[in-house]
Amino acid sequence: MAKSLAPLLRMTALVGAVALLPVATAGLAAVDARSGPQFGKLLAVYERIKANYVEPVDDDKLIKGAIDGMLATLDPHSSYLDARDFENLRTQTDGSYGGLGLSVTMDDGAVKVIAPTKGSPADQAGVKAGDYITHLDGKLIYGGTLDEAVDQMRGPPNTSIKLTIFRPGRDEPFDVTITRQIIDLKPVDWKVDGNVGVISVSQFSANVGTEVAAAWNQIKAKTGGRPAGLVLDLRGNPGGLLDEAVALSDQFLEKGPIVSQRGRYARDNEVYNAQAGDIARGVPVIVLIDEGSASASEIVAGALQDQHRALIMGQRSFGKGSVQTLIQLTPTTALKLTTARYYTPSGRSVQEGGIDPDIAVPQISDPDLRKRALRSYRESDLRGHLVNEIKDDKDLEKDKIDDPRFKMTPEELKAKNIEDFQLWYAEQTLGRTTPQALASRKR
Repeated sequence: MAKSLAPLLRMTALVGAVALLPVATAGLAAVDARSGPQFGKLLAVYERIKANYVEPVDDDKLIKGAIDGMLATLDPHSSYLDARDFENLRTQTDGSYGGLGLSVTMDDGAVKVIAPTKGSPADQAGVKAGDYITHLDGKLIYGGTLDEAVDQMRGPPNTSIKLTIFRPGRDEPFDVTITRQIIDLKPVDWKVDGNVGVISVSQFSANVGTEVAAAWNQIKAKTGGRPAGLVLDLRGNPGGLLDEAVALSDQFLEKGPIVSQRGRYARDNEVYNAQAGDIARGVPVIVLIDEGSASASEIVAGALQDQHRALIMGQRSFGKGSVQTLIQLTPTTALKLTTARYYTPSGRSVQEGGIDPDIAVPQISDPDLRKRALRSYRESDLRGHLVNEIKDDKDLEKDKIDDPRFKMTPEELKAKNIEDFQLWYAEQTLGRTTPQALASRKR
């Protein structure tokens, strides 16, 4: 398989692994003859527009619109990448760009924040997943295109832009002024709290598996070779490279399957297996996930959960269980097409349902959480999403029910210097738990 590419800025939280393949010209030549009349309809509409529309229309605009409309009938993750989109993809793959550090999508004509990149200007300014951006520098952007909004938010470093934000749970919109910076994506970060190591992975770009192993070595050195446990934080991680999800999972597994993918044709089917060697052998591991953990993050969480290597904690993940293939059309354009679904080692499909945590822990340190949760969205909320063909009939809304065990208010937590309740709870669990006891708590 050719090397995978990281997803576009605007699709970051929604896409999975992407492989680069040449266009299959033989397949194009094999169009069923019965499709001829349908192409005739398309040509007829094109001719009427060219002849009768109130203003002259550029051919490129019409053709791109026809392609976009065709792909929109399939699923939310298949798309056409024109020269600009393709260049954006390359920029994102390189790991740096000038902007705010936001992943955004369109939601019924509005620009919706999927997630801010950790440590980015947007993150430091307090922008949150689920926020709606209504104005840029006082100009209404509702009803425009996502490309137009992204172009305005990107720009030279040290220049500022004012975002007007509507946050579900707040009565009035509010303004945030953010200074653009070069976003050097640092996908792996680590720290030690007490005797517990914490490794945060913000996205699955190149070399993440190797960087996590290096972070673990530094954690062992700082704890004198005796860490009490490891928290692998995948919250808000929108995914990225399939190969890196496999590589990271393999760091903590001795053997067995990590993930499998199944497509329409046998050539699209593949099983990825772990190689011998667990870098944290004997050390208890907790994986933190939430509704922003998607695709590659779900591969890791599902693999470590099914292989009984880690306890999964937090909230149900996004539910993106499909694989996109990047089919290059010209040197500057490509087609991103959903070609397969992926499955956890036990054969579960995470499409729609996501990964359920072994221990559900809400982020009660977030003062807007309860109100925002009512409007949170996942793969199952996207128009035209693929259905889960396995269908286990589980209630996908159960994670919106308040858990009576977690009643402390954000103010009470702040008084105790607890700014991140989910991480604090995971660290407390590891600090008082042996590996055997932790394993026994899993479902």
